[in-house]
Amino acid sequence: MSAPSPEVPPGPPAGGFWRRRLLEPLRRQLLQGVTPRKLAATLAIGTVCSLFPFLGFTSLLNLGVGVALRLNQPLLQGWNQLLGPLQLLLILPYVRAGELLWGAPAGAFSVDAMLEVFAGASWGEFLARFGWAGVHAFTAWLVTAPLVAALLYLPLVPTFTRTAGRLRRASAAPAGA
Repeated sequence: MSAPSPEVPPGPPAGGFWRRRLLEPLRRQLLQGVTPRKLAATLAIGTVCSLFPFLGFTSLLNLGVGVALRLNQPLLQGWNQLLGPLQLLLILPYVRAGELLWGAPAGAFSVDAMLEVFAGASWGEFLARFGWAGVHAFTAWLVTAPLVAALLYLPLVPTFTRTAGRLRRASAAPAGA
């Protein structure tokens, strides 16, 4: 039986939630040969898809976009789950930004009211009450998506490039050095 690889420690990674759920998986991806550009693209595009302002669609959106762009599905879906609370927090700002973009008056939209109506109304009733809020949110998301992707991708590429270099140097260093 061979000894475990010194590059990836066996068992669950030590540390807090973010280290276990985000930093260690990213580190392992770099150690397995994923390029810094591909990793940065996966997180940037995954963020945009995960912030889509419609509940229940982000996993499918990540799946479709990830397959089309050949991105890492486990990383996309894990990132999507981590961003779920942020998605909920951004629904109202997306609706309000969309109202501004459309020149519409600020509506009486609230996430709580939307969830309540969604649970007890027909699709027709739901769309009659919240259809324009959805159009507004979608418009704001569509306008901001390229900016969000760029703001993440551009700094992540050099960060991951430096990290990959450090990992390569650490794995090339002789044992005990």
